[in-house]
Amino acid sequence: MAGTDGPGESGKTGSGKTGSIDRDGDLESRRQQLGATIAARQAVTKVAKDGPDSSGKTGIGAALKLSSEFIAGILVGVGLGWVIDYWAGTSPWGLIIFLFLGFGAGVLNVMRSVGVVAEAGIRRPDGDGDQSAGT
Repeated sequence: MAGTDGPGESGKTGSGKTGSIDRDGDLESRRQQLGATIAARQAVTKVAKDGPDSSGKTGIGAALKLSSEFIAGILVGVGLGWVIDYWAGTSPWGLIIFLFLGFGAGVLNVMRSVGVVAEAGIRRPDGDGDQSAGT
C-alpha cells in the first residue's frame, strides 16, 4: 500500500528527501525567494507610479498639449494666409495654401512632441544621439 508520503511517494518535494524538516526548509527558502521577488517588483512599480505618466490627469494634460499644438499650427497658417491675401489681394489662395501649410506644421509639431520625429537639426546616425564627429 501507500507509504507515509502518499501514493507512489508523490508527496516528495525538492531534492526528494523525506521528512518534515527538509520540506520546511525547502518551503522557507522558496518563501524567502518569493518575498524578495515581490519586494523588487513593488519597488519598480513604485518608481513607475512616481513618474510623470502616473495619473489620468497627466494623460489629459498630454492630450491637451498635443491638441493645442495642432490647433495652433492651423491657426497660425490661416492667420498668415489671411494677412497675405489682404495685402496682396490674392483672396482666397493665400488662405488656402497657408491653411495646408499650417495643417502640416501642426502635424509635425504633434509628431515631435510624441517623439516620432526628431527635433529639427538633431541627427542621430548611429542611434545613440552622440553629436561628436569621428570619436
